Amino acid sequence: MRLSVRLMFICLTCLGLPAMAAPVAELYQVREAVADQQPENRDIAMQQALQTLVQRLTGDTKALQNAGLEGLRKDPQQIVSRYGYEGDALVVEFDPASTDRELRKAGLALWGSNRPAILTWWLSESVGGSQLIGESQGAAATLRAAAQHRGLPLRLPLADLSEQLVATGEALAANDPQALREASERYAADAMLAVQATEAGGAWQATWRLWLGDEREQGKAEAADQAALADAVMLAVNQRLAPRFLVKPGAAQSLTVVIEGADLGRFAALERLLEPFAARLVDVDGQTLTYQVSATAEQLRAQLALGHLQEVTEPVDAAEPVTGPDGTGSEAPQVKPRTDQLRFRW
Repeated sequence: MRLSVRLMFICLTCLGLPAMAAPVAELYQVREAVADQQPENRDIAMQQALQTLVQRLTGDTKALQNAGLEGLRKDPQQIVSRYGYEGDALVVEFDPASTDRELRKAGLALWGSNRPAILTWWLSESVGGSQLIGESQGAAATLRAAAQHRGLPLRLPLADLSEQLVATGEALAANDPQALREASERYAADAMLAVQATEAGGAWQATWRLWLGDEREQGKAEAADQAALADAVMLAVNQRLAPRFLVKPGAAQSLTVVIEGADLGRFAALERLLEPFAARLVDVDGQTLTYQVSATAEQLRAQLALGHLQEVTEPVDAAEPVTGPDGTGSEAPQVKPRTDQLRFRW
């Protein structure tokens, strides 16, 4: 594609973007509590920061035990850009390129920075009453910190009176909370998380349900306080979501992706979605864009679903002809879909 055409797309993307997967800010920055600034406690916190980062990127709490990461376990600072202290926390900035290189060298599959934006309905029930945590409430900071710690883009509802009437304990416990789904539409998130947290005997426990498209995940968590409970829930959500989007070394193939209905306002968002797959724009025909990517079909489908794209059947003229037994193609016309090309549209 001519450079001038590509530049035109980039310059005009300021016209507006649709809501879709959100880039995780500071994905490679980790904050860990530290007792003091003594070297031995700093080293412990540095090890924990490495563990948190590797789990964020792989969805696997045991990934750091990979034999290929022995060097990193012994010396995490080889992939650290800088670190410092903020209050009672050690803040570690890991170098993205070095980190990804070491993890891929160890054969680990990684989850990119574009992740499902998760609208979270969190209802806390204690002896003092029930509280739906909204965007402007003080308790929201605890949920944001937990989501950031586990590498998840979090959105919270306004929790106004109408939403408090909808997000009841009964609604959050339902297998298909239609009213809650309808209330979520105004936020244009990719996934919906419903959490019912309860205090009992000085401890906290939660039942959570996560909807991503038509698929549902659920689980339970418990912790000593609300901050630890929020972290446990977000960790579980990360572990359930990551396998859908991991890009495995050596598993990818060269695919052609045709996107229909790609107006100017969607171009930059589409480029972000395809970024994990080394996408290369090769053709523009009106509102149809053609990319060359390195991915598996399953990874591509999961990623583009975040942009609310739908897969479409390939037109007959783009299919491969099937020849007859004599190799001449003289038998009745038959076609089979191309396995190296996928088509999607908004």
